[in-house]
Amino acid sequence: MNHVSVVDWTRRLAVGSLLGLIVLGLLWELWLAPLHPGGSWLALKVLPLAWPLAGLLKKRMYTYRWVSLMIWLYFTEGVVRAASDPNRTSAALAGVEVLLCVVLFVACALHVRWRLKHSPRVEAAAAPMESAP
Repeated sequence: MNHVSVVDWTRRLAVGSLLGLIVLGLLWELWLAPLHPGGSWLALKVLPLAWPLAGLLKKRMYTYRWVSLMIWLYFTEGVVRAASDPNRTSAALAGVEVLLCVVLFVACALHVRWRLKHSPRVEAAAAPMESAP
């Protein structure tokens, strides 16, 4: 797999898992297993997830870096709700949230790693300097 295809693949995986988390959060808190009948204000938790979408699509390295840190908040919520929610549907949805968080983290980490590894500036700095005569 060449450098461009890995970067493109990780971008698609990151965007797909982020969109999956947004859709999951909305469906979970509004229809599938809301905390209160008729929906919950907890659906607003997806708003911070919508913010980095443009940066991921534009391959902004900074966005990939901070998303890989921010996602651990959602991971933690998923773990806590999967372990403690008495509603089985909600616990299962929390498990899906945890899985999507892990996928998003791995995609962001690989994306950053591959881009840094194959950056022209990094390659130029790593090249041995020729000695002057």
